[in-house]
Amino acid sequence: MAARMLRPWAPCPPSSLFPGRHCCQCRRLLQTIRYRASTAGAFSTTGRLRNTYGAAGPFEPLRPPSPSSLGAPRAARSYHRTRKWGRRLLVLSVLFGAAYVADRQIYASGVARSLRTFGLGVLVALDYKLNFRPEPLPLIGSKGGIPELHRRNAERLFDLLRQNGGLYLKIGQAIAMQSALLPPEFQRMFARMFDDAPQDTWEEVETVIREDFGGRSVEEVFGVSFAGVEGRGVLERTARASASVAQVHWARLPDGREVAVKIQKPEIAKQIGWDLWAFKVVTKVYTAWFDLPLYSLVPFISERLMLETDFENEAKNSELMRQLVQDEPALRGRVYVPPVYHELSSKRVLTTEWIEGIRLWDKDALTAPWLGGYGRGSPGVHGAQLDPPDMDAIRRELRENPYSNTQKLKPERTEWRGPRGKGGLGVSTKDVMTTMIDLFSAQIFKWGVVHCDPHPGNIFIRRLPNGKPELVLIDHGLYVYMSDKFRREYGVFWKSLMTFDNKKIAEITAEWGIKAADLFASATLMRPYEGGDENFKNKMLGSLDGKTAGERSYEMQQRMKQGIRDVLADEDRWPKELIFIGRNMRIVQGNNQYMGSPVNRVKMMGEWASRSLFEDKGLPWRDRAANAWRHLLFKAVLAMTDIAFYFFKLRQWLGKGGGMEDELEAHMKVVAKEMGVELQHDLFEG
Repeated sequence: MAARMLRPWAPCPPSSLFPGRHCCQCRRLLQTIRYRASTAGAFSTTGRLRNTYGAAGPFEPLRPPSPSSLGAPRAARSYHRTRKWGRRLLVLSVLFGAAYVADRQIYASGVARSLRTFGLGVLVALDYKLNFRPEPLPLIGSKGGIPELHRRNAERLFDLLRQNGGLYLKIGQAIAMQSALLPPEFQRMFARMFDDAPQDTWEEVETVIREDFGGRSVEEVFGVSFAGVEGRGVLERTARASASVAQVHWARLPDGREVAVKIQKPEIAKQIGWDLWAFKVVTKVYTAWFDLPLYSLVPFISERLMLETDFENEAKNSELMRQLVQDEPALRGRVYVPPVYHELSSKRVLTTEWIEGIRLWDKDALTAPWLGGYGRGSPGVHGAQLDPPDMDAIRRELRENPYSNTQKLKPERTEWRGPRGKGGLGVSTKDVMTTMIDLFSAQIFKWGVVHCDPHPGNIFIRRLPNGKPELVLIDHGLYVYMSDKFRREYGVFWKSLMTFDNKKIAEITAEWGIKAADLFASATLMRPYEGGDENFKNKMLGSLDGKTAGERSYEMQQRMKQGIRDVLADEDRWPKELIFIGRNMRIVQGNNQYMGSPVNRVKMMGEWASRSLFEDKGLPWRDRAANAWRHLLFKAVLAMTDIAFYFFKLRQWLGKGGGMEDELEAHMKVVAKEMGVELQHDLFEG
């Protein structure tokens, strides 16, 4: 049986009943052999059946093949390139991951923010290079033309500033104020830059205080308790206000003083170097690419922004302004600057008196009837100590919820609003704006110490016992200091604008390296300057007949670009302080318009400019006497402007139009539109 199994298999002979056919079993075996041979090469090219191992010859299932029949061995397939690129990808992933973590922890994502800025800067620059033209390019051009080009890039820039936050928000607010230099699409977009910024967590606030006060805790520095301990003060963990650089917390110290604790956000110190570097690089590239003399302004702007993050510098500015106001008879008792508590302040922490008042933008609360009682003023007016809160109730709440971060411990003190909450300060908007313009005119023309961020959020109004308003000025981080020479020149320049002294205007602007005197004069007054020779206006409006709307818009914006070059003609002589002085005047003009133009702003500032020249103790007595005589003549000339002011006031009262500020601005918009520029001055509406 075994010998039989070793023999090669052979099919049985065909059946006698069916010639040429085998039995069923043999037939199935033959079909299997043919199938495997057809699929696995079991048959050689000559038709001989190969054995199981591929060697030609008779089929021998249990015989192993000889080594020579197997052929030479083949090397295993390798994947060198795949492994090499895989290793590279792994190394790059690790490096990028480590860089991302390091940037996030060390620089608060400063590098990533800079890269995001560069990427968007290149995108915007390419978009303008390709599409800023009278007619759009085929296929890649925008159907909306230049307005659509401005709109989409304004949206891109707005998103970048909001996403990056920090100093980028400050830059966005600065852009929002320069309406005369920007297309309307940018102006409308950046009018939204005054919203509150998100606040940091309490843990991050504690870190800043510990680092700035030698490792001491918040409880040790301010003498407060979060568990309601008797004899200790209290401090709210939730910020009462949050801006781009810092946030403010309310606290009551053990001695009864209520204070505002302004704490810089910890990421600012890590980001500021990268942010200013990115600002410099982008401005330098744009200066070269678009041929605009902008980079010369960068060092001065960067220095101001850097100082704004130094709260020791802010404390110095605040104390100086407080002293100047107290020494000025025209402002003493009308303007209040909160004192700084230096023992509770540092480079990133600023502690000042807490102010109870109404923000300037709450016009309804300012003018609503006073219900606080005859002969009484607002809480804290003239620096009076506030009525103490119910400390027993506050400590009881702290004991019940010691770890809550949403506690509101400060009393609201709104009794003066009446039982229905409909009352207000009952002050006159004219008195409010008179005080404001007196304050900032004194800063510019008399002291040369200028608060450059007087937007409505930085001004509180309180009611004095006599019913007059008291203006409280806060946030003293952004200041410029004018030299005596420049301050006097600026006063003479402003006075010359009021008397149409074109010779003196040309002399001073030439001293400052400015060619387009008419354009600069209009930007200074915030209205069209009508006393020049109109060479600039004629140059702007000439030879546009027969052009399409797109060609006209393109040509006008090209001419405005040249106008900017003329204003910044001599970069070395151009006074950099004008950047922030213009910002100050622009915001004050917006405040006056928001209040309904209750005062003749231009006349009041002109009077301060003239009076400061003869009150300047740094001038010889002969010059002061001459300036006093000129001041009397100047006041007589300015009296004529009151005729126009009260004419517009009467029209406004009759419902026939706006106030003088509104009418001047409407005229300014018409003239500017003829020059290809649209002005959007309603920055504080809404």
